[in-house]
Amino acid sequence: MSTDTVSQQPTGSPRRAYRWRVVDIVVASVLAVAAGLVFVLWNIASNPIAAPLGAVLPGLQALLGGGWLFAGVLTALVIRKPGAALYGEMVAATVSALVGNQWGVLTLESGLVQGLAAELVFAVFLYRAWNLPVAVLSGAVAGLALAVNDLILWYPGSAATFSAIYVVSAIVSGAVLAGALSWFVVRGLAKTGALSRFPSGRVGSQRDLPR
Repeated sequence: MSTDTVSQQPTGSPRRAYRWRVVDIVVASVLAVAAGLVFVLWNIASNPIAAPLGAVLPGLQALLGGGWLFAGVLTALVIRKPGAALYGEMVAATVSALVGNQWGVLTLESGLVQGLAAELVFAVFLYRAWNLPVAVLSGAVAGLALAVNDLILWYPGSAATFSAIYVVSAIVSGAVLAGALSWFVVRGLAKTGALSRFPSGRVGSQRDLPR
């Protein structure tokens, strides 16, 4: 068995390994709230960029989608417990909605869809694989969920070409901004010792090396 897929707890008990501690809840909440504030800034900063991208090639504006997807992947990579991706994305979406944006309550619906998609990937790997490829896949699947959700809610009846470009752009953005970038951020935080109370803080261990 690969060291990327071994249990993170020395006790060998899956139930114990998956149980949330108080520190998990606190750190996950701090990360998610911080991500939510980034969402708020991204809501503003993305507007002037989206229009030119859409003008160059309709659907290309979905390249900005990853800026709203990283909360779930980042939280999951740090906490490494079931539900962390969903929790991170939902809390961040709630912060964004409470501060105020153009999507209102549908921000929560988007957070739910995107968080569940990111969570699904870690669940498929039984919450035992936390390497770069899995992080990228989680971000990509979250991007796919974002695209499908947006096409249903905001672009119903879109042409096939637009839909295809939108989906591919969202997947690429999710893979890069939410997946790869989150993985490297966690690696950077681990090197500072900030994650010393988490398995994700064990920089250099074989289970964390990309394959």
